Amino acid sequence: MRVAVSTDHAGLPLKKAVIEAIQESGHEILDLGTDSYESSDYPDFAEKAGRAIINREADRAIVMCGSGVGVNITLNKMKGVYASVCHDAYSAHQGVEHDNMNVLCMGGAIIGTSHAKEIVRNFLEASLMDVDRYKRRIKKFKTIEQEFMK
Repeated sequence: MRVAVSTDHAGLPLKKAVIEAIQESGHEILDLGTDSYESSDYPDFAEKAGRAIINREADRAIVMCGSGVGVNITLNKMKGVYASVCHDAYSAHQGVEHDNMNVLCMGGAIIGTSHAKEIVRNFLEASLMDVDRYKRRIKKFKTIEQEFMK
């Protein structure tokens, strides 16, 4: 699997650990920046990751800012991108298994590196479950997406 990684300056404390977790899991990395602690704007880095998903340059993405909230909001404005802030392992795998989440958002000011690695591993090991009720719910949110993201 190819995984895009993108962060603004505030998410940078997690970047090295996230990349290590991806590599340890045997996946390929698409590094979309930043590598600088100079102030930067999270929408720019979220957009890069979202475009990588939409353009099929990446299968999944992990995007970070200070809280994870800003990148999450930005990513969910992009049709076909299903992002969520996850600061626990359960949400990271359940979001993929039940909701077809393709982007994990985390906050560099919220969690530490060892916890981030556990969350990343759970996100990457998960796959969408073939369960009718999950498929029905995904179909419903995609119908909402079609209406509001014309």
